[in-house]
Amino acid sequence: MGTQLNINENLEEDPFDARLRDEAVYIDDAGFTAGVAQKLPNRPVRRWVRAAILIGVALLASVAVYVLFGGVWGIAEGVTRLSLLPLPVIWLGAAGATIVVMVAGLAAVVSKASGRSR
Repeated sequence: MGTQLNINENLEEDPFDARLRDEAVYIDDAGFTAGVAQKLPNRPVRRWVRAAILIGVALLASVAVYVLFGGVWGIAEGVTRLSLLPLPVIWLGAAGATIVVMVAGLAAVVSKASGRSR
């Protein structure tokens, strides 16, 4: 039905690239590259801190919503009011939430991509 995509095609090494890499001449820089690499600051890897902050903020927001809306009954009342809204308003709310999530995802991808290119 269309063009078949061969995933393994991109994973195989190009013989032309391999040949160029094998024939590359090493240029002696008297240790300049090693010296520059040594002076670069080490990037601290603290993924667990990010995860802990994210989980903590999510829990704090959940508790805040629970308290602000009067516990279980307040949340149930809010859900009931939401279900009584006209259907076009619900659709607009869903579309707005979708756009917000898509923009946030796009911003994260662009941020990550620009961080890699530097």
